[in-house]
Formats: sequence, structure tokens, C-alpha cells
Amino acid sequence: MPRATQLLALAGAFIAPSAFAADRFPERPVRFIVPFPPGGGTDAFARIVGQKLSEIWGQQVIVDNRGGAQGNIGTQTGAKANPDGYTLMLAHQGAMTINVAMYRNPGFDPIKDFTPVARGVATPNVMSCHPSVPVKSVKDLVQLALKSPGKITYASTGAHQQLTAEVFKTTAGVNMLHVPYKGAGPAVIDLVGGQVNCMFSNPTSTVPHVKAGRVNALGVIGPKRLEALPDVPNAAEFGYPDLAEYAEWYGIALPSATPAAIVAKVEAAALKALASPDVLKRLNDIGQQPSLAGSKEFTEQVKRDHALWGKLVRAAGLKVD
Repeated sequence: MPRATQLLALAGAFIAPSAFAADRFPERPVRFIVPFPPGGGTDAFARIVGQKLSEIWGQQVIVDNRGGAQGNIGTQTGAKANPDGYTLMLAHQGAMTINVAMYRNPGFDPIKDFTPVARGVATPNVMSCHPSVPVKSVKDLVQLALKSPGKITYASTGAHQQLTAEVFKTTAGVNMLHVPYKGAGPAVIDLVGGQVNCMFSNPTSTVPHVKAGRVNALGVIGPKRLEALPDVPNAAEFGYPDLAEYAEWYGIALPSATPAAIVAKVEAAALKALASPDVLKRLNDIGQQPSLAGSKEFTEQVKRDHALWGKLVRAAGLKVD
């Protein structure tokens, strides 16, 4: 066999398996890492979207909760996963764009270690309090906090919620005591039980309790009201329009070394799943606002928000070692 032919055959031997793998993908169950414990917005999003992906692919999508360090542990696990498409990473705004500025060594680089595949939702946080707190509005909460500086406690479950609360405190000129939690599940248990006064959270965590009367929602920290909480005022309506821009997004990412053909297949399936009427309804019902974007747009947003939130973290002086 001529030398040139041998080289072509050798090249084909390396190229063909990758191409064939993309054609057949997925041939086995797919893991979907969620960098927070069960019971919160990220978990709900992953289970809704994962179920639809299972239907599309004909393969089980297994949600793998890896909570800890405000999303760093699970996100680091996703960054180090085999780049074959069989490990999806829930791209969470706090972990991907805020933690890298707050933590000296989060264990991953969101720009270098991941390929953003699809954005699914961009949802504002909800400010809520236990019924024992004598307030009925954000204005009431601000007045109470001014009278009792450092006495009102509030829970947060991730960097995004914590930073949103810091921006609110600075804007309103109040001093409230931060109580960090590893995930929304345990935080909501303490909020409903009255062990913590208030909470800044993804609406998924608190909407069921608001509707049941166990928690009072005071305001939506976003540009418009939520379909799930139509009577709760947005940022402009409760007097702080500058807070409207601080929405929290969730999406899907893959390790950066994943072959382009696999990325394209996951992107197509993810966008199809996210655009399904039943998925859109389920997300809206739990207070999450669908905001679909493909890989190119989502990648640009991650880079943009990485710079934006980094500036906010440094301005607030937030550091976790």
C-alpha cells in the first residue's frame, strides 16, 4: 500500500469513531449534573428538561445532584467529566459567573472548561418572609430593618441570591443578617419553620408555600410580575427599578473538549425539549421564565455576565476562602 494511502487510512481510523459516535449518540443513559441539592429551582429545571430529553433520545437522563460550596463542587465535577456528551452540566449563573470572583479557587474556569449549549430560563428572584415577620410589603420590610439593624435574618442558597440581597441592602440602605444554605431545600424548611425570617430565592422554591399561605412573597426582583405570582409587585412597582436587571439563568453546558458534532446534537435536542409546550407550561407553573437561546448566544452571555458580575462582587467586597 502506498505511503499516502496508508496515512489516509490511518487518519480515517481516528476520525471515523468520533463521527460514528456522534451519529449514534446517545446509545446509553446520560447523566445530568445539578450542582445543588434536591428541592430547589435547579433541581426542578433539570428534572423537567431531563424527562423531555429522555423522550427525545429514547435514553434515560439521570439527574445527579452534587451540592456544596454554592455550586462549585458539582460544577467542578462537570468540568472534569469525560467530554463524550454523556455528562450534561446544569449551567447555573451563580456558579458560572459569580463564584469565580468570590472564591479564590473554585476548581474550574467557566470560560475555558465549558461549552455552553443552551439557555433555558432567565428568572428573577423572589423576596419572601415568614408570616411572623410583621410586614406586608418591601417598604414595610425596609422600615423594619431600619428600626432593627442586623436583627432580621435572610437565607440565600447560592452566590446569585446572596449578591442580589447585597445589592438590595445597599440600594435600600439596610443591614440584614445573611444566613447561607447549601441548597433551597433546607433553606425553605427553615423559612417555613420560622428559623430564618426572610429569603431571597428562585421562585420555584417558595411559590408552593406562598400559595399555601406558609410564606409571604413581598416582591419579584425583576422587570415584570411572574405568572405564578400575579399579585406580587415587580422591582419598579415596589420602588427599586434598578434591581430589575438581576435575573438568574439556568442552562445546559458540556465539557469544552466535547466534539462539535456531539455539541450540535445536544444543542438541537435541548432546544427542542425547552420549546415543547408541556415543558414551557411546567416551567411557568413553578415560576421560572423560559428564555431560550442556542450555544452561540448563550456562550456570549456567559462571557458578558462573567465580566459584569465579577465587577459587582469586587465592588461589594464579597470573598469566600
